[in-house]
Amino acid sequence: MDFKEGLKLALQSLWANKLRSVLTLLGVVIGVASVIAVVTLVNGANTYIETKFSSYGADVFTVSRLPQFITSAEEYERLQRRKNILLDDYRYVEQNCKHCVGLGAQQATVAKVVHGTLSVTDSTIRGYTWQMASLQNLNIVSGRDFTATDEEHASHVCIIGSDIQDNLFPGTDPIGQELRVDGAPYTIVGVSEKQGSTFGASQDNWVGVPLTAYQKSYGTSKSVTIYVKAGSAGAPLEEAADEVRVLMRSRRHDAPGAENSFELDTNNTLVGFASGITKSFGAVAGGIAAVSLVVGGIVIMNIMLVSVTERTREIGIRKALGARPKDILMQFLLESALMALVGGAVGVIGGVGVAQLVTIAVGFPSTVALWSVVMGLIVATATGIFFGVYPARKAALLDPIVALRAD
Repeated sequence: MDFKEGLKLALQSLWANKLRSVLTLLGVVIGVASVIAVVTLVNGANTYIETKFSSYGADVFTVSRLPQFITSAEEYERLQRRKNILLDDYRYVEQNCKHCVGLGAQQATVAKVVHGTLSVTDSTIRGYTWQMASLQNLNIVSGRDFTATDEEHASHVCIIGSDIQDNLFPGTDPIGQELRVDGAPYTIVGVSEKQGSTFGASQDNWVGVPLTAYQKSYGTSKSVTIYVKAGSAGAPLEEAADEVRVLMRSRRHDAPGAENSFELDTNNTLVGFASGITKSFGAVAGGIAAVSLVVGGIVIMNIMLVSVTERTREIGIRKALGARPKDILMQFLLESALMALVGGAVGVIGGVGVAQLVTIAVGFPSTVALWSVVMGLIVATATGIFFGVYPARKAALLDPIVALRAD
């Protein structure tokens, strides 16, 4: 019996027991769908993280009071004792760093934005130094960016995200118009490019104002984040980072041998840390999903054993007509492998669909990886073959005389 004939017989057998085949597939479908959904969401999160941090450029790093990611309550409590990074610290680094090509600083809070009778709540208010647009690759689609004069004079001008434009200035050009942030008036000079939403939160509900104007409204005591641009990635980045580290330790009087009282993060550090978290999450979720595959494989083995028992006489007739043990083995292995492959295909479609529904419902990013689709089909087929070996071998070893006597 050749492979083509064995495949035809396997299809006929599965089609003859449609309901049983469908019920048998459920375990494999659930397992593969779980794996594909998890991998798709993890890939989406990794892609978002890489895109988010790489938008600053590979040669940009940050200096902040707290790290981007805190992994325990004890660590958070310890880090809260750190002194704030103030605008004077930023000025000190700006004046003394010789390897820094560009520097900027930022603070942020949440406030209500009002224009006439319209308002937007929970808007992010960003206080920028005038260099921040270039450091963050902020694209101004209408109007202009901040200037050094705006910062020097604490001008009440602002740049807005597209959500502010859509909600407060529908159908009109917002450039030159006024809005109020926590009661303080600002004139709009620029509109930023639309960035969309991530993890269910809009990235366009924000207002950027000069940092000096921001601090007049919200005070100067809160910590700022410093952004530093080196000449390029590689050695110049390390040199600039080392120089800034020395300047900050000197400025903050960190004792020799003591840990830094601030956090210096490069894009690679942040991306690596975040990717490690998502991979760990994916490994745990994948392990749980693998249990479903094992259960599905056991169900396949059980059904194939039932099939062997039901078809004992058929097996005896095939052997009497000249079928070799390896022909019987191939027939039953093809049935279990085909059953698992179909379940894997349905699981792949279902997993991608679940991931897309999560993206639509809560804005969690998802990216379909071709390797995960191929791997899902391979793993499903391998599961069917592995758990189908015992029933197929049992069928192949049946004595034809005994098999022909079966009812």
